[in-house]
Amino acid sequence: MILAAAKLHGPHIDWAALSPIVALLGGAVVALLVGLFRGRAARQVAVPLLSISAFGAAAGLSIWQWSADHDIIAGALRADELAMAINLILCAAGAATVLLSWRSVAPREAAHGEYHALVLTAAAGMAVLVGAQSLVTVFLGYELLSIPLYVLCATEMRRAGSLESGLKYLIVGSVGSATLLYGLAMLYGATGSTDFAAVAAALQAGDLLHDPLLLTGIALALVGIAFKASVAPFHQWTPDVYEGAPTPVTAFMAVATKAAAIGIGLRFFDVALIGAQPDWAPIMAVLAAVTIVVGNVGALGQSSLKRLLAYSGVAQAGYLLGGIVVSSKLGLEAAVFYLVAYLLMNLAAFAVVVARERETAFGDDIASVEGIGRSRPLLAWPMTLAMFGLAGIPATAGFVGKVYLIEALVDGDYTWLGVMIVIGSMISLGYYLKVVAAVWMRPAPEAAGGRPALAGAALDAPEDELPGPRPGGLEVTALAVAFGAGTLVLGVWPTPLFDLARHVGRSLGVL
Repeated sequence: MILAAAKLHGPHIDWAALSPIVALLGGAVVALLVGLFRGRAARQVAVPLLSISAFGAAAGLSIWQWSADHDIIAGALRADELAMAINLILCAAGAATVLLSWRSVAPREAAHGEYHALVLTAAAGMAVLVGAQSLVTVFLGYELLSIPLYVLCATEMRRAGSLESGLKYLIVGSVGSATLLYGLAMLYGATGSTDFAAVAAALQAGDLLHDPLLLTGIALALVGIAFKASVAPFHQWTPDVYEGAPTPVTAFMAVATKAAAIGIGLRFFDVALIGAQPDWAPIMAVLAAVTIVVGNVGALGQSSLKRLLAYSGVAQAGYLLGGIVVSSKLGLEAAVFYLVAYLLMNLAAFAVVVARERETAFGDDIASVEGIGRSRPLLAWPMTLAMFGLAGIPATAGFVGKVYLIEALVDGDYTWLGVMIVIGSMISLGYYLKVVAAVWMRPAPEAAGGRPALAGAALDAPEDELPGPRPGGLEVTALAVAFGAGTLVLGVWPTPLFDLARHVGRSLGVL
């Protein structure tokens, strides 16, 4: 009777502010159910269209809630410009992944409904992670994004490399999750709270800055986030997993996972741990410098485009860490600007890799793009612009983003790290220009086994009836052209992206 009479009140939920995450999770459920239908149209057409619609709805709801700027679910999540901006990046990456997967083997072998539901669920986990302002929510978001990715890496179940990729990511990811959890637990033990604001208040009010429990917790939490962002020396899994996973999944991981990791890094270190910035910032700056060197040097000897882009992503993570290190409004703006530029450059490159994997017998080897300057100019130009942007060549979004990051580092008294970005960009010319040279200066090789490339094959042929190489697909070419054009346009006219970054810069009020 007492329990029946008791009135249990749960936390108030602002469904409008939570709506982008609800749209992603709801879309995952609908895609999973529709994928149970036997009809080919339902599985291969309706499910991808529903997934794209879910990402579109989440993006639209994020724009609707752009100026919300308040706590939701008893302060467990924050709806502000930073969260909504990262949501837009996640939705763009997710929709692009669906299009890249349209004719892929992975959705067919793993079942279309399950595959697309996992992509949507991983994106929802990333959105939870970016909006988290509680230690508990950080771990929930971290796991919600990680577990679907473990499965997605192994969705080409008849290929040993894909299964190996999933297993490696599961093992290393579990170590990263455990490390993060131990760190968060120690932070709770040192400060007595799981809320970011309360943790920050405890650091300012108490004599905790030299507490071994606190410092160990910060170190372990940094390592856990570094695993997810592919920061050296915690990047060892990245080249192998990227190479073995289905290429659309690799593209999604390379862009969306890094955006989520950098997003929570900005909120966690520059809000909850801002009082301990003198302790963690020098260590993070050293990690950033090591990451820049390891990523760029590691990419020099790669002949696999996916491994090359994996090491490139490691180096790019080092650049992005600079936006967290300085703990300033300018650093936040520069990090968000560069994340958008990274989205455009990386997805343009991966779209070309997907197309050439299908059109040739060379897989992701650099030989697959040799000579496409003449045979496939619609793929050659996006790949060229992507390489130029990642290298930081002027008139590309990557160049403007690097200048923005260097300005933030100089303003924050980390000029030496800005110099490391310049040195890393110089080293990167050695492998980015190698790809450009293959595109424009080498003749197209004969396909392995004497089979010609299928550049002229019918694009509407059923994927099950195509032996060996398959046509790339109009949707993949369109994605490559769109993202390549975005890399150029935002390099020549970056004002809209500057405006977006400045809006986001107001979201973390402590900076």
